[in-house]
Amino acid sequence: MRFTLPLLLSAAILGGCSSAPSDPGGTWINQAAIDAAAREGKLRESLLAYGPNLEWRIDPKTGEALYSNGFELGEGKLAAQQDGNWRVDFYGDFHEVLSLEGQELVQQASENLPEQRFVHPANPPAEGAPMGSAFEHALYTAYLGGNWKIIEGQGQGGLVRFNPDGSLEGLPGADRYALCLAGDCAAMSGESDSIWLQQGNQGAPWLFVHDGDQLEILEARNRAEIDEMPDYAPGKRTWLLERD
Repeated sequence: MRFTLPLLLSAAILGGCSSAPSDPGGTWINQAAIDAAAREGKLRESLLAYGPNLEWRIDPKTGEALYSNGFELGEGKLAAQQDGNWRVDFYGDFHEVLSLEGQELVQQASENLPEQRFVHPANPPAEGAPMGSAFEHALYTAYLGGNWKIIEGQGQGGLVRFNPDGSLEGLPGADRYALCLAGDCAAMSGESDSIWLQQGNQGAPWLFVHDGDQLEILEARNRAEIDEMPDYAPGKRTWLLERD
């Protein structure tokens, strides 16, 4: 249990009386998924283990509660409950229950989803930032932050930087990137992690292996027929990067 002594004393004094709910407002990210990805290197595996939801954005004044799982955006209506929790109702008679434990927002376990925990990001999103961008910013910083040296491949010896805003420096032929978090890109890459690399208006998917301070970027070899959804398998290694 995460209750502090003052809270325990208050509970004993108040007995069965319900207290006013705390404020869950703001942006919350799934830091546990980020930490696991940074520690283990396996991105999709970490997101599946600690997700599927990656970010909540809650406004108690308007009653709006949004979540992102990296692919879909859920829009619900927030309502305080007598027990101090918060219920979020979605279209189609679907709902989630949220509570606060110390500095964490807890999405309680349901019939379909496990318990998930969220914290406020170190860098709150700017006003008007797309939903999910706070999680991506924190993930990109923890997972790909720092300077990477090209050990093998075009540009060998140069330095590469994966910036938190999705811009990319030093990798020949690309100036933007995006990690695949969920959805069609995940289905098409099977058990592999994938990254989108783009130069100007032209881009393509690549597969990668993140192992400690090494990053292998591999060709995404499409095994599907021309009229089928792409089915990517690891191909030839194009770059080997090492983090300083």
